[in-house]
Amino acid sequence: MATMNVSVPDPMKDWVQSQIETGKYANASDYVRNLIRRDQEKIEVLRKTLFEGERSGVSRRKIEDIMTDVKKRRVDNE
Repeated sequence: MATMNVSVPDPMKDWVQSQIETGKYANASDYVRNLIRRDQEKIEVLRKTLFEGERSGVSRRKIEDIMTDVKKRRVDNE
């Protein structure tokens, strides 16, 4: 496994330490690895979504209708 040294401001260091103290992470490296995995997963979901959208072709819907649906989904998911 490779080693990286990362400098962060004191408030960020304190934040990482507080996350470790919750017991969910064994150490700072464990916390950072989890952040990287989550970031990779989000990027993969975005890529798949963009690919599906591109594959679906041109929509016959108006932009206003699409935006209304998007806003409704956001409200429904909150």
